[in-house]
Amino acid sequence: MRTNFLILPAVIALCVHAQKVVVTNDDGWAVAQIRAQYNALKLGGFDVVLSAPAQDMSGTGSLSTDPIPLLIPCQYDSCPAGSPAVGSDPNDPRLNYVNAFPVDSARYGIKTLSPKFFGSQPDLVVSGPNTGCKRPGTSAPYEVDNGAACEAGNEGIPAIAFSGQGATHVSFTTLETDPTSSATIAALTWAELTTDFVRTFFSAPAPFLPSGTVLNVNYPHLGNATSGCTEASDVGFVFTRVFPPLLPIDVVTCGNKGKLPTEDDVKNSGRCLASVSVISSKLKLDVGKDTQAKVLQGLSGLGFVCL
Repeated sequence: MRTNFLILPAVIALCVHAQKVVVTNDDGWAVAQIRAQYNALKLGGFDVVLSAPAQDMSGTGSLSTDPIPLLIPCQYDSCPAGSPAVGSDPNDPRLNYVNAFPVDSARYGIKTLSPKFFGSQPDLVVSGPNTGCKRPGTSAPYEVDNGAACEAGNEGIPAIAFSGQGATHVSFTTLETDPTSSATIAALTWAELTTDFVRTFFSAPAPFLPSGTVLNVNYPHLGNATSGCTEASDVGFVFTRVFPPLLPIDVVTCGNKGKLPTEDDVKNSGRCLASVSVISSKLKLDVGKDTQAKVLQGLSGLGFVCL
Protein backbone atom coordinates (compact mmCIF):
# COMPACT_ATOMS: atom_id res chain seq x y z
CA MET A 1 0.00 0.00 0.00
CA ARG A 2 1.33 3.44 -0.90
CA THR A 3 -0.08 6.69 0.39
CA ASN A 4 -1.05 9.40 -2.04
CA PHE A 5 0.28 12.24 0.05
CA LEU A 6 3.90 11.21 -0.44
CA ILE A 7 3.72 12.28 -4.09
CA LEU A 8 2.70 15.92 -3.82
CA PRO A 9 3.48 18.56 -6.43
CA ALA A 10 6.74 20.39 -5.86
CA VAL A 11 4.88 23.67 -5.72
CA ILE A 12 3.30 22.64 -2.41
CA ALA A 13 6.73 22.07 -0.89
CA LEU A 14 7.78 25.52 -2.01
CA CYS A 15 4.72 27.08 -0.39
CA VAL A 16 5.49 25.68 3.06
CA HIS A 17 9.17 26.49 3.31
CA ALA A 18 8.52 29.45 5.60
CA GLN A 19 6.16 27.61 7.97
CA LYS A 20 7.39 27.87 11.56
CA VAL A 21 7.32 24.70 13.66
CA VAL A 22 8.08 24.02 17.33
CA VAL A 23 9.02 20.38 17.98
CA THR A 24 8.52 18.95 21.46
CA ASN A 25 7.92 15.54 23.04
CA ASP A 26 7.61 13.64 26.31
CA ASP A 27 10.55 11.27 25.77
CA GLY A 28 13.25 13.89 26.31
CA TRP A 29 15.29 16.30 24.22
CA ALA A 30 18.17 13.89 23.58
CA VAL A 31 16.35 10.85 22.18
CA ALA A 32 16.93 9.79 18.59
CA GLN A 33 13.30 10.27 17.57
CA ILE A 34 13.06 13.99 18.28
CA ARG A 35 16.47 14.79 16.81
CA ALA A 36 15.62 12.85 13.65
CA GLN A 37 12.34 14.77 13.45
CA TYR A 38 14.07 18.11 13.93
CA ASN A 39 16.55 17.30 11.17
CA ALA A 40 13.88 16.01 8.78
CA LEU A 41 11.72 19.12 9.15
CA LYS A 42 14.74 21.36 8.58
CA LEU A 43 15.68 19.40 5.46
CA GLY A 44 12.04 19.67 4.38
CA GLY A 45 12.35 23.44 4.31
CA PHE A 46 10.53 24.27 7.54
CA ASP A 47 11.72 26.85 10.07
CA VAL A 48 12.17 24.72 13.20
CA VAL A 49 13.04 25.06 16.86
CA LEU A 50 13.17 22.19 19.39
CA SER A 51 11.93 22.64 22.95
CA ALA A 52 11.70 19.42 24.97
CA PRO A 53 12.19 18.10 28.51
CA ALA A 54 15.72 17.71 29.84
CA GLN A 55 14.78 14.21 31.03
CA ASP A 56 12.43 11.45 29.91
CA MET A 57 9.03 12.65 31.13
CA SER A 58 6.88 9.90 29.65
CA GLY A 59 3.64 9.35 31.52
CA THR A 60 3.52 12.71 33.31
CA GLY A 61 0.34 13.79 31.56
CA SER A 62 -0.52 17.49 31.74
CA LEU A 63 1.51 18.18 34.86
CA SER A 64 3.24 21.56 34.97
CA THR A 65 5.88 23.23 37.12
CA ASP A 66 8.46 26.00 36.98
CA PRO A 67 11.76 24.80 35.47
CA ILE A 68 14.61 24.41 37.97
CA PRO A 69 18.40 23.98 37.56
CA LEU A 70 19.63 20.46 36.87
CA LEU A 71 20.38 18.46 40.02
CA ILE A 72 21.53 15.54 37.86
CA PRO A 73 22.85 15.46 34.30
CA CYS A 74 20.45 15.85 31.40
CA GLN A 75 19.23 12.77 29.57
CA TYR A 76 22.15 10.69 28.21
CA ASP A 77 24.58 13.16 29.83
CA SER A 78 23.64 15.73 27.21
CA CYS A 79 24.21 18.51 29.75
CA PRO A 80 25.98 18.39 33.14
CA ALA A 81 24.49 18.58 36.61
CA GLY A 82 24.22 22.18 37.70
CA SER A 83 23.14 23.36 34.26
CA PRO A 84 20.52 26.13 34.21
CA ALA A 85 16.80 25.38 34.22
CA VAL A 86 16.61 25.98 30.47
CA GLY A 87 19.45 25.74 27.99
CA SER A 88 20.53 24.84 24.49
CA ASP A 89 23.01 22.73 22.61
CA PRO A 90 26.36 24.55 22.39
CA ASN A 91 26.50 23.88 18.66
CA ASP A 92 22.88 24.67 17.81
CA PRO A 93 20.89 27.28 19.77
CA ARG A 94 17.66 25.95 18.27
CA LEU A 95 18.03 22.68 20.21
CA ASN A 96 16.64 23.51 23.65
CA TYR A 97 15.92 21.65 26.87
CA VAL A 98 13.54 22.65 29.65
CA ASN A 99 13.99 21.02 33.06
CA ALA A 100 10.29 20.60 33.71
CA PHE A 101 7.35 18.75 32.18
CA PRO A 102 6.42 18.43 28.49
CA VAL A 103 3.63 20.98 28.89
CA ASP A 104 6.21 23.47 30.16
CA SER A 105 8.52 22.65 27.27
CA ALA A 106 5.76 23.32 24.76
CA ARG A 107 4.87 26.58 26.49
CA TYR A 108 8.51 27.68 26.52
CA GLY A 109 8.81 26.92 22.83
CA ILE A 110 5.70 28.94 22.03
CA LYS A 111 6.18 31.93 24.32
CA THR A 112 9.96 32.32 24.52
CA LEU A 113 11.76 30.53 21.70
CA SER A 114 9.30 31.34 18.91
CA PRO A 115 9.53 35.13 19.37
CA LYS A 116 13.31 34.78 19.62
CA PHE A 117 13.86 32.72 16.48
CA PHE A 118 10.72 33.31 14.41
CA GLY A 119 9.79 36.81 15.47
CA SER A 120 6.24 35.53 15.90
CA GLN A 121 4.17 32.64 17.18
CA PRO A 122 4.75 29.24 15.54
CA ASP A 123 2.43 28.02 12.82
CA LEU A 124 2.40 24.51 14.30
CA VAL A 125 3.55 22.50 17.30
CA VAL A 126 4.63 18.92 16.60
CA SER A 127 4.73 16.69 19.66
CA GLY A 128 6.78 13.58 19.04
CA PRO A 129 6.94 11.13 17.53
CA ASN A 130 6.88 9.59 20.98
CA THR A 131 7.55 5.90 21.46
CA GLY A 132 5.31 3.27 22.96
CA CYS A 133 1.73 2.10 22.75
CA LYS A 134 -1.16 3.87 24.40
CA ARG A 135 -3.50 2.20 26.84
CA PRO A 136 -6.54 0.74 25.07
CA GLY A 137 -9.50 3.08 25.01
CA THR A 138 -7.83 5.61 27.28
CA SER A 139 -5.05 6.98 25.13
CA ALA A 140 -5.76 10.70 25.01
CA PRO A 141 -6.15 11.79 28.66
CA TYR A 142 -3.17 9.84 29.95
CA GLU A 143 -0.50 10.42 27.33
CA VAL A 144 1.76 13.42 27.71
CA ASP A 145 2.34 13.86 24.01
CA ASN A 146 -1.31 14.87 23.96
CA GLY A 147 -0.69 17.03 27.02
CA ALA A 148 2.01 19.02 25.23
CA ALA A 149 -0.06 19.25 22.05
CA CYS A 150 -3.15 20.26 24.01
CA GLU A 151 -1.15 23.00 25.73
CA ALA A 152 -0.41 24.38 22.27
CA GLY A 153 -4.05 24.07 21.28
CA ASN A 154 -5.09 25.93 24.40
CA GLU A 155 -2.61 28.66 23.45
CA GLY A 156 -4.33 28.96 20.08
CA ILE A 157 -1.57 27.18 18.12
CA PRO A 158 -2.40 24.24 15.80
CA ALA A 159 -0.80 21.07 17.15
CA ILE A 160 -0.34 17.42 16.25
CA ALA A 161 0.69 14.63 18.63
CA PHE A 162 2.52 11.74 16.98
CA SER A 163 3.26 8.36 18.57
CA GLY A 164 4.67 5.11 17.25
CA GLN A 165 4.70 1.46 18.24
CA GLY A 166 7.65 -0.79 18.72
CA ALA A 167 10.70 1.47 19.09
CA THR A 168 12.86 2.03 22.14
CA HIS A 169 14.38 5.13 23.70
CA VAL A 170 17.98 5.60 22.58
CA SER A 171 20.32 8.57 22.46
CA PHE A 172 20.39 10.80 19.39
CA THR A 173 24.05 9.82 18.98
CA THR A 174 22.80 6.40 17.85
CA LEU A 175 21.63 8.00 14.60
CA GLU A 176 25.30 8.25 13.63
CA THR A 177 26.99 5.52 15.67
CA ASP A 178 24.50 2.77 14.76
CA PRO A 179 22.71 3.85 11.56
CA THR A 180 21.38 0.37 10.76
CA SER A 181 19.83 -0.35 14.17
CA SER A 182 16.08 -0.86 14.45
CA ALA A 183 15.82 2.23 16.67
CA THR A 184 17.58 4.42 14.11
CA ILE A 185 15.53 3.07 11.23
CA ALA A 186 12.29 3.63 13.16
CA ALA A 187 13.33 7.18 14.11
CA LEU A 188 14.21 8.09 10.53
CA THR A 189 11.09 6.48 9.08
CA TRP A 190 8.77 8.17 11.57
CA ALA A 191 10.54 11.46 10.87
CA GLU A 192 9.93 11.02 7.15
CA LEU A 193 6.28 10.15 7.72
CA THR A 194 5.74 13.09 10.04
CA THR A 195 7.42 15.58 7.73
CA ASP A 196 5.22 14.46 4.84
CA PHE A 197 2.17 14.62 7.11
CA VAL A 198 3.05 18.19 8.13
CA ARG A 199 3.55 19.16 4.49
CA THR A 200 0.10 17.82 3.64
CA PHE A 201 -1.36 19.54 6.71
CA PHE A 202 -0.10 22.92 5.50
CA SER A 203 -1.36 22.33 1.97
CA ALA A 204 -4.95 22.80 3.19
CA PRO A 205 -6.48 26.29 3.41
CA ALA A 206 -6.09 28.10 6.74
CA PRO A 207 -7.24 27.77 9.44
CA PHE A 208 -5.54 24.40 9.45
CA LEU A 209 -7.48 23.10 12.48
CA PRO A 210 -10.72 24.25 14.10
CA SER A 211 -10.10 26.29 17.24
CA GLY A 212 -9.65 24.24 20.40
CA THR A 213 -8.72 20.99 18.66
CA VAL A 214 -5.55 18.97 18.12
CA LEU A 215 -4.71 15.93 16.02
CA ASN A 216 -3.62 12.62 17.50
CA VAL A 217 -1.67 10.34 15.14
CA ASN A 218 -0.51 6.80 15.96
CA TYR A 219 1.97 4.99 13.71
CA PRO A 220 2.14 1.20 13.32
CA HIS A 221 5.05 -1.01 14.23
CA LEU A 222 7.64 -0.65 11.48
CA GLY A 223 9.91 -3.34 10.13
CA ASN A 224 7.07 -5.85 10.14
CA ALA A 225 7.48 -7.77 6.89
CA THR A 226 4.32 -9.80 7.59
CA SER A 227 2.13 -6.70 7.38
CA GLY A 228 4.24 -5.17 4.61
CA CYS A 229 5.17 -2.33 6.93
CA THR A 230 8.83 -1.61 6.32
CA GLU A 231 8.97 1.85 4.73
CA ALA A 232 7.19 5.17 5.17
CA SER A 233 5.47 4.77 1.82
CA ASP A 234 3.84 1.53 3.03
CA VAL A 235 1.77 3.31 5.68
CA GLY A 236 -1.87 4.19 5.03
CA PHE A 237 -3.99 6.56 7.13
CA VAL A 238 -7.39 5.87 8.69
CA PHE A 239 -9.63 8.62 10.12
CA THR A 240 -10.54 7.51 13.64
CA ARG A 241 -11.78 8.45 17.09
CA VAL A 242 -10.19 7.72 20.47
CA PHE A 243 -13.08 6.29 22.48
CA PRO A 244 -15.69 3.80 21.20
CA PRO A 245 -18.98 5.55 20.34
CA LEU A 246 -22.19 4.32 21.95
CA LEU A 247 -24.31 5.92 19.23
CA PRO A 248 -23.79 6.82 15.54
CA ILE A 249 -22.55 10.34 16.28
CA ASP A 250 -19.53 10.60 13.97
CA VAL A 251 -18.91 11.94 10.49
CA VAL A 252 -20.07 9.48 7.83
CA THR A 253 -17.20 8.07 5.78
CA CYS A 254 -16.21 4.65 4.47
CA GLY A 255 -19.83 3.51 4.91
CA ASN A 256 -19.40 3.60 8.69
CA LYS A 257 -23.04 4.52 9.46
CA GLY A 258 -21.88 7.30 11.75
CA LYS A 259 -19.39 5.33 13.83
CA LEU A 260 -15.69 5.88 13.18
CA PRO A 261 -13.22 3.09 13.98
CA THR A 262 -11.18 3.65 17.12
CA GLU A 263 -7.42 3.98 17.33
CA ASP A 264 -7.34 0.54 18.93
CA ASP A 265 -9.31 -0.91 16.00
CA VAL A 266 -6.57 0.29 13.67
CA LYS A 267 -3.76 -0.87 15.92
CA ASN A 268 -5.29 -4.33 16.29
CA SER A 269 -5.99 -4.74 12.57
CA GLY A 270 -2.51 -6.09 11.90
CA ARG A 271 -2.27 -3.86 8.83
CA CYS A 272 0.24 -1.14 8.02
CA LEU A 273 -2.08 1.67 9.06
CA ALA A 274 -1.82 4.84 11.12
CA SER A 275 -4.80 6.32 12.96
CA VAL A 276 -5.69 10.02 12.82
CA SER A 277 -8.11 11.38 15.45
CA VAL A 278 -9.33 14.86 16.35
CA ILE A 279 -9.70 15.71 20.03
CA SER A 280 -10.62 18.72 22.12
CA SER A 281 -7.52 20.44 23.50
CA LYS A 282 -9.33 21.24 26.76
CA LEU A 283 -11.33 18.07 27.37
CA LYS A 284 -9.02 15.60 25.58
CA LEU A 285 -12.12 13.86 24.25
CA ASP A 286 -13.39 13.18 20.74
CA VAL A 287 -14.97 16.14 18.96
CA GLY A 288 -18.38 16.26 17.25
CA LYS A 289 -19.14 15.16 13.71
CA ASP A 290 -19.19 18.67 12.24
CA THR A 291 -15.66 19.32 13.46
CA GLN A 292 -14.59 15.86 12.33
CA ALA A 293 -15.97 16.60 8.87
CA LYS A 294 -13.96 19.83 8.58
CA VAL A 295 -10.74 18.08 9.54
CA LEU A 296 -11.42 15.09 7.31
CA GLN A 297 -11.87 17.42 4.35
CA GLY A 298 -8.79 19.48 5.22
CA LEU A 299 -6.61 16.38 5.43
CA SER A 300 -7.96 14.76 2.27
CA GLY A 301 -4.48 14.97 0.79
CA LEU A 302 -3.46 12.12 3.08
CA GLY A 303 -5.50 9.77 0.93
CA PHE A 304 -7.42 8.19 3.81
CA VAL A 305 -8.19 4.49 3.46
CA CYS A 306 -11.00 2.44 5.00
CA LEU A 307 -10.35 -0.06 7.75
